[in-house]
Amino acid sequence: QVQLAESGGGLVQAGGSRRLSCAMSGGTFRAYAMNWFRQTPGKEREFVAAISWSGGRTDFAVSVKGRFTISRDNTKNTVYLQMNSLKPEDTAVYYCAADRNTGPTLRKFSSNMEYWGKGTLVTVSS
Repeated sequence: QVQLAESGGGLVQAGGSRRLSCAMSGGTFRAYAMNWFRQTPGKEREFVAAISWSGGRTDFAVSVKGRFTISRDNTKNTVYLQMNSLKPEDTAVYYCAADRNTGPTLRKFSSNMEYWGKGTLVTVSS
């Protein structure tokens, strides 16, 4: 059974950086595009970033473009989200998600995701 485990959340000051990791177990990591979503209380889960199975294509939400990067290490079955220039509005629970998709188009809808992690909280203080 595929499991995803996020780590790296915590408290960070505005303007700071944080790197999240998400490790997959029980599945073939290369068979999945990997995504990050985030959610705050009372709001729907929103797309943050995606990376193709090979790492050759990435996509970002407008709100994080230029500040966040996504990468993956297929030898370690791990995807990363590097967050720079953090803002208080980036405060959220961050989830990684696996999309069984090796096609040319990255998908951004939570309904496309097959597996989810339990989330890690990132709090950005002003």
